[in-house]
Amino acid sequence: MPEDWSGHATPAWLIVLPSDPKTWRPMGAIADLAHDAVRHGDLELKNGKQLYLHRPAGLKAQRLVFVVASDLGAKAWRGAVAAGVATLKNSGASAVVIGWAGPEPLGDLHGELATTAFADALYTYRHTKPSAPAAAALGKLAIAVDKTDKAQLAAVRAGLARGTAIGAGVTLARECANRPGNHCTPTQLAAQARALAEEQGLAIEVLDRKAMAKLGMGALLAVAQGSDEPPQFIVLRYEGATRKSAPIVLVGKGITFDTGGISIKPAAEMDEMKFDMGGAASVLGTMRAVAELKPKVNLIGVIPTCENMPDGRAVKPGDVVTSLSGQTIEILNTDAEGRLILCDALTYVERFKPTAVVDIATLTGACVIALGHQHSGLFSADDALADSLLGAGRRSLDSAWRMPLDDEYADGLKSNFADVGNVGGRAGGAITAALFLKRFTSAYRWAHLDIAGTAWKSGAAKGATGRPVPLLTHFVLDQAEGKAG
Repeated sequence: MPEDWSGHATPAWLIVLPSDPKTWRPMGAIADLAHDAVRHGDLELKNGKQLYLHRPAGLKAQRLVFVVASDLGAKAWRGAVAAGVATLKNSGASAVVIGWAGPEPLGDLHGELATTAFADALYTYRHTKPSAPAAAALGKLAIAVDKTDKAQLAAVRAGLARGTAIGAGVTLARECANRPGNHCTPTQLAAQARALAEEQGLAIEVLDRKAMAKLGMGALLAVAQGSDEPPQFIVLRYEGATRKSAPIVLVGKGITFDTGGISIKPAAEMDEMKFDMGGAASVLGTMRAVAELKPKVNLIGVIPTCENMPDGRAVKPGDVVTSLSGQTIEILNTDAEGRLILCDALTYVERFKPTAVVDIATLTGACVIALGHQHSGLFSADDALADSLLGAGRRSLDSAWRMPLDDEYADGLKSNFADVGNVGGRAGGAITAALFLKRFTSAYRWAHLDIAGTAWKSGAAKGATGRPVPLLTHFVLDQAEGKAG
């Protein structure tokens, strides 16, 4: 780390300061400015506090932001970077260099999280909003490290590369999920997948309604029959390992708009049901990140996608349909449609002989009641697989919480008229939904992520989050490196 950063002519510095000034490294004029700001009460040394200085004395840089971090932990570091970038976003700066003033060396995760925080702060939805603010001039990020510390330099560079890929994947997922239902139909989602495949060199296959009917996807087609929009079944392939290497499969729920069908939802906040393809969006985002990073692993992304609408052809409560697995399903509630399109997809992926399958879905409001908006719900009977996903979530700050999957909960899915009902009672609704899916996964190791509480935000900050792209990308990279699970 250079002893004096003040002579570097960069548009902006973002200096992350430890809350204890005794630990600050020498930084020339920058350190003098920091001490002076604290001494005069302009900067409080508490986590998250910040100070912006324009044309600071003694620096060639035109802008300087101090942000205080309680420590060099992942959350404090990412929060500090996010706060500083938000301050600089509309300042006119075209680039920012981040410096850590503490004694500890930065690692690869610091590089990654700085980059993903940067991408997150700069994202603005514009597709259907021409009045949105123009893109910020800020477009480049660098991290200052001591070039003589080869290990730190290599680690931060690796983290920056990983963070750039994950950030791009999150941005893609947010953009897809944010688009209104009339701008992101199943056909348009398939077109987005084709564009991604062409851009990143992925193989793609898209099955239409006729092909799905020939296969026997009766559950998926039952949901789709109430809409004029044709369903699509998207299969994306990234091949980074030998053909003999068993793939990881990600299955994303792609309901591009969910009215609830005949079991129609209340009008309030129904507009947010455009986000019901958040699982599909996260699969696209993860495929994009993995394709850029090029790990030695085979990855398949599967997206069953349709609308859930209540017209005269729509499936009715009490109807019985036959799934691709041959199991019959009594549809007791047409608003429990995500599990119906997923169960046929989960049966379909058996043909890939996968090493593991993870489905991702905005599946139940019950999961939001259980976990709120902090953790995604994780369900799996495979301890090693669950641990790998939980670990990936912790490292990427895209957390999940493991939920029970005891067979006793499945009693609520019993039906007098079919092999299984598509809903149980109100109690434990996220668990019974997961147990419904589990019936279709006996051929492989499986986990389910319920992201109903984490895929988007409501209120003033309404919009897609892009979760769990970071978690899934870390999970895939871990498998490529042969880590447990």
